Amino acid sequence: MIQNLVHMLLLIAMPPLLLGIINKTKALFAGRVGPPVLQPYYDLLRLFRKSMVTSRTATWVFAAGPVAGVVTAVLAGMLLPLSGPQAPFHFAGDFILFAYLLGLGRFLTAVSALDTGSSFEGMGAAREVTFAALAEVVLFFSLLVLARLAGQLSFSDMLAGGLFSTWTSANAALVLVLASLFIVLLAENCRIPFDDPNTHLELTMIHEVMVLDHNGPALGLVTYGAAVKLFILGALVLRVAVPLPTGSMLLDPMLFVAGIVVVAVIVGVVESVMARLRLAHVPNLLIAGGLLSGFGLLLALRGS
Repeated sequence: MIQNLVHMLLLIAMPPLLLGIINKTKALFAGRVGPPVLQPYYDLLRLFRKSMVTSRTATWVFAAGPVAGVVTAVLAGMLLPLSGPQAPFHFAGDFILFAYLLGLGRFLTAVSALDTGSSFEGMGAAREVTFAALAEVVLFFSLLVLARLAGQLSFSDMLAGGLFSTWTSANAALVLVLASLFIVLLAENCRIPFDDPNTHLELTMIHEVMVLDHNGPALGLVTYGAAVKLFILGALVLRVAVPLPTGSMLLDPMLFVAGIVVVAVIVGVVESVMARLRLAHVPNLLIAGGLLSGFGLLLALRGS
């Protein structure tokens, strides 16, 4: 019970902190002080206190999209073990539900954008689902490699210890999977080099252009849902890379928090040293991620 409470506390409270750490890292690389690390929390409170202005053509679908984005991301986070050996909900094949929950949230956000009747948001929704189709292939291949190497079909069983014992015998496949998952992390959260979350030029935006009509609490939900998705994908990369569970109710959460902070810093470093790709080159990097995960699957099958 305590482990599940810690899991929920981390899942609900920590995601905005990652955005603050990324922004702080980018500011330090640029030679600036930058905003406080807790600034995303203040921004969310400010958005939730505002009133909303909606399009005349918008229906209940527009209002449901941001809520669904948060709900699906939180439910996906309940299937992934964070600081403990097991997730609150786990069963054979839960990694498939994990991927489809993320896909459902993306679909409902795109539908919400289309409901506004804006041509710009329709363009952003088309870009989002196009690139997401490539990212999902990378994610599924990576999860198949993890399932094959661990010999388990549940996230909790994969990451509880069965996977880490294969680091000495299948390290090449796991390195390829880590690289692929990090590409998915950047692509799914529209980070540089795929997209710039701070840009305001509609013709070059992917995800941000979908939420141009969202404001007030709706924009706050969109921002928070995106932070939760960044958090759970970062946690997946961390749990694959580092065998966190030690059995200690105090040490495991501390190690997880330290590890996820390192992941956020790495994302900030990547965004500081790389430029945004031209829109036509975005599929090339996703295809490269698919090839890496595909080679990892071949190595896993060959090793068995």
